[in-house]
Amino acid sequence: MSNDSSDDPKTPPKQLRSVAEYRKRRAERPDQTDDHRDSVVLRPSDVVIAPYAKCGTTWMQQTVHTLRTGGDMDFDDISRMIPFIEVNSLLKLDLAAEQRANPRAFKTHAAWGSVPEGGRYIVVLREPGDAAVSQFRFLDGMMFERDAVAVDDFVQQIFLADRNYFTHLRSWFPRAGENDTLILTYDRMLQDPARAIHRVADFIDIALDDDLLATTLRSTSRDFMLEHGDRFNDQMMIDRGVMPAGSDAAKVTTGSSSTALSPESLEMLAVVWHEEITEPLGFETYSDLVDALARVGDQA
Repeated sequence: MSNDSSDDPKTPPKQLRSVAEYRKRRAERPDQTDDHRDSVVLRPSDVVIAPYAKCGTTWMQQTVHTLRTGGDMDFDDISRMIPFIEVNSLLKLDLAAEQRANPRAFKTHAAWGSVPEGGRYIVVLREPGDAAVSQFRFLDGMMFERDAVAVDDFVQQIFLADRNYFTHLRSWFPRAGENDTLILTYDRMLQDPARAIHRVADFIDIALDDDLLATTLRSTSRDFMLEHGDRFNDQMMIDRGVMPAGSDAAKVTTGSSSTALSPESLEMLAVVWHEEITEPLGFETYSDLVDALARVGDQA
């Protein structure tokens, strides 16, 4: 297993106090790219966990790692076990190395077409408003100074202005039903976690008996992951100065758009959904899309 071979930690980035500061920082980083196709040469057995941010990525990392190891928790950061492709230039893990168990697994938030090809892909979709609120709660106190930016400002001026969530969804949805892609939804994983675990185990060729199912249900429960939160809080990124220490940026978070957002934000979400999803894909609502997935290759 490769160890983190990065240099001494850098000074963590200054927390932002406004949307304008966020825009300025983004503009000052023209070297960033969304194309990660050449990041790692994938084997056909490799698994790429590819939800959009705050749509169940860490949950799925823990699911895959538990299934392939039988419940290993001897790690400091889940992203050392399942590397995060986009930030590996900072973390400097050896993506070509063998991992603690097979199949090898990687994490990305990238759209289809910008990820390495040749492996297998697990995508988790989440209702856009809930994803936006969860993303805000993750960044509030981490990227942004606590309470410096209001949730509605974040959703309207960043999440909906950038529209990256919708680009990601639009890129992956046509792969539903492909043999190399499993698309699940956050909502139905919550409703029936055992079924989701069965689907994942079958997809990555792990024999699932009753004991392993029980272990995986326990190890991927919210209570267990909160109890072991230090394994899921991006500690390597904190150590490298990418994230400020003590930011309380817990990865095991929740968000509900129906109670957290203003009517104006909810209306804007509906308008953007229509423009970005209804017009190209034909789904009037997120629920319609979930229902369609359930009819395609036993997805959702």
